[in-house]
Amino acid sequence: MASTGTRTLRLLALLQKRRYWPGPELAERLGVSQRTLRRDIDRLRELGYPVRARRGVEGGYELAAGAALPPLL
Repeated sequence: MASTGTRTLRLLALLQKRRYWPGPELAERLGVSQRTLRRDIDRLRELGYPVRARRGVEGGYELAAGAALPPLL
């Protein structure tokens, strides 16, 4: 498993690449559990990135409008 920082940057890059990601697909792409994915999403939110979540069977994640910021800002 990649380090937390590396994984967080990969997650941000994926969220910027595509408008919406189903949770299970995003977790699989990162090679982590859905629980770890939720923690990483929370970490991005703490850093100021507005990540929206959809609940339920079709649940997933997306960056809010205007959130395509460089990862180091």
